[in-house]
Amino acid sequence: MPKMMDRIVTDIPGTTDASFGREIVSYETPKPVIGIHRYVFLLLKQKSRKSVTPPASRDHFNTRTFCQEHGLGLPVAAVYFNAQRENAARRR
Repeated sequence: MPKMMDRIVTDIPGTTDASFGREIVSYETPKPVIGIHRYVFLLLKQKSRKSVTPPASRDHFNTRTFCQEHGLGLPVAAVYFNAQRENAARRR
């Protein structure tokens, strides 16, 4: 199954939240087609400001490769949630 990213925010000052950062990939709501999908949010520490550039595509995004390319270390924090497609209303 291809990996995808949902949102990337960079340059977040250390004493604030993501709303003070620079969004380089916008958020898209989860839309699983079938089954249950897990969505993971990671917080990674940047070594310097303006050091992260947006990936070429959401499709086949690889977190490990992205972190290596931008000099990001291990996650500082992580949270996840599961989502599944809502069933359509039944017609009578």
